[in-house]
Formats: sequence, C-alpha cells, structure tokens
Amino acid sequence: MSSDASTAPRLNAVTPLPPARGRPLQVLQVLGNAIVGGMESWVLRLVQRLPRERFAFTVLCPFESRLTEQLQAAGAVVETAPMPDDLPWATLQAACALVQQQGIELLHAHLPQAHLLAGLVGSLTRTPVLTTLHARQLSPLDLEVHRLARSHISVVARQSYFHALGLGVEPTLLSCEPNGVDTTAFRPRERTAGEPLRQRLGLAPDVPLVGCVGRLSPEKGPEVFVRAALMLRMRHPGLDAHAVLVGEGPMQDDLHRLIARYGLEGRVHLAGVCHDMPTLYGELDAVACCSHTEAMPLALMEAMACGLPTVATYVGGVPDIVEHGHTGWLAGAGDFDDIGRCCGLLLTDAALRRHMGERARARAVQRLDLATGLTRVGALMERLARPVEGRAAAQGHG
Repeated sequence: MSSDASTAPRLNAVTPLPPARGRPLQVLQVLGNAIVGGMESWVLRLVQRLPRERFAFTVLCPFESRLTEQLQAAGAVVETAPMPDDLPWATLQAACALVQQQGIELLHAHLPQAHLLAGLVGSLTRTPVLTTLHARQLSPLDLEVHRLARSHISVVARQSYFHALGLGVEPTLLSCEPNGVDTTAFRPRERTAGEPLRQRLGLAPDVPLVGCVGRLSPEKGPEVFVRAALMLRMRHPGLDAHAVLVGEGPMQDDLHRLIARYGLEGRVHLAGVCHDMPTLYGELDAVACCSHTEAMPLALMEAMACGLPTVATYVGGVPDIVEHGHTGWLAGAGDFDDIGRCCGLLLTDAALRRHMGERARARAVQRLDLATGLTRVGALMERLARPVEGRAAAQGHG
C-alpha cells in the first residue's frame, strides 16, 4: 500500500535557499555511532554531496572507524569523543571547545545520545540544534532533549512525523526530510560469470539467490529471514535456491546455530560486511527486509534502485517505499511464512522478477532520489542557522 503524492499532507516543505554570502555555513555533525550502517551512510552522502561553497562540515564521532576515514576523505574535519548514555564531562567540554574553535553555527545530531550531547552544547554555546531521527519513533531521551533545548526535529518517514506530532512536538520545530538513494551509483547491471559474492559462495550465475542486507541485530529480524528461507525450502524442495545475510552484528553466533538447527548449512550464508554494495545487489535476484521496526531503510531503496523486487515487512516508512503487488510484496512483521512464500513467488518466476524490478527502479528514480532529500536538508540547515538570511531569501523569492 502506498501514498499518492497528490493527496499526501504537506510536511513542512522547505524552499532551497541561494548560497550564503561570505564563508560557508559551519556545521558540526554529531554521530552517536560510527559503524557501517544506514545512518552513517546518510551522513557521509550529506558531507560528500552538499556544495562546499555553502557548507563546511566538522564531524564528532564516538570512535575511529572506516567511516571516519571516509568522512576525512570527503573533506570533513573529524574528531572523536566517547558518547555513552551517561556523557562524561570531558566529552561535553571537548564538544564546546570544538564549537568555539571551528565557529560552528549549527549542531546536527544523529541518535539519542548524540542529540543529548548536541542539546547540552547548544544550550551552553547558544548554538541552534537540529537532530535527524533515523528510527521509526522518537525515543524518550530525544523527546526530553527536544523539550529542554528546543532542538528542531527532522524525521525521515511520514509515520515518524505524525508520531512526533502526537507526542506534542511543536509543528514549527518539526519537519520531514525523507531518505533517498543515489540512483546513478545504484542502478541495474548485467550479471556475469565470476561475480565476487557468488564465487565465494560457490554459486553459478543462474542459481536463485535472495539477500537480506543489514546489521545482524534484533530489530532487523535476521532470524526471521533464516526461518523464511526454511519455509522457502519446504515449499519448493526442488528449487536450488540460496539465501544470504549481508552484514555483521551481535546475533551472528545465534544465526549460525539457527542455520545448523534447521539443516540449512550450504543454503543460508552469512557473508559479513560488503563494501561494494552496487556490485552485490547485481548478484541478487531479490531482497528481503525482515525488520521489526524501520523508518526508511537505505538497503531497501538501494535494492530497488538496482532493479530488484523486494519483500519487506509492513513497518514504519516501508509502505511508502514498497508498493505492494507492484514493486514487491509487504508482509507482517515476524511473518516468516508469508515472507518465505513471497520470496518463492519471485525466485520461481523470472518474468515476475523482471517486471517488478523494472517498476522498482522506476519508483526509486521518480520518488526516492537522493538529490531531493539533500536539497531539503541543506535548506533546512541554512534556515535554522541563518534565519535572517533565510527570511531575506524568502522575501526575495516572494
């Protein structure tokens, strides 16, 4: 089920502003984690794609990682400081010093503990605070920080927007800037012999392969995917279909045991982290998203942009991405039997996969392109940090 754009409510539309006069807007991105995940990828794209004549980024991360290297390569100043739930004084002191040293005009936080740090620093330094909520719902900590620091809340899914309104977030301090996908980097491609993943798994190019991409943690439901693979095998015993989990996380050992319990060794594979995602999607025939909770999952949009049909759970903003029966299928959270059934429909019907994949690609290009979301976020940051210029620009356009 999808929302028609002509009837959808207007969620605090933001008009892009012209380049600011003088130096670029100085933004401190505060990240509560630095793993290879959807939030981190979104911030990296923000730093890479927004014009440098208008934005200069400093990034505060809780630890060094491959992400911090990528952010530095993209031109950001990167610093690290621990961000546990009980923030240490040294981290608060370092963040305040960073704001003063870099002439920061806006704090942009991601994840609740980063929002807490940004809210405290913003209050102490009188710097405006923006937090982007990548989850399906506001956490109690996010709501408390918002009320105390009057931070602006940006959500990435329509359901999250209405949830925030229902909790009493002021409409003037709330906006919706949906996630997007780079449809030029993620696009359909022809499969060839010797593909890296299939070669590692010992699979020929024509062996049906469904993937689940994401962190191996409870909220992502990787155990549901394993059980769906079992249902797929039981429904289609003669089909030489395989399933692969791409990612890493705390459930990895549990998943190995579950695969062994169901006798799925050699059929369900754990591939670990992949750094070349466009190539990986080209090796799959379909993608399943088994999450128990989501906002707008990046992996799902990437798969669609690559022309893959998807099977996903009906949670959060997922129904705004997947058009049921047109670009893929939606199933109830935890319903591994239905997920397995839908995967079977796709893996046994090449024509259906092709038609759904083509429609998925078209939807990604028309509705989910990254450039639109980045323009909205850039305009929002300028409006919050430089309200006088924002008003002047708005009057000039009027």
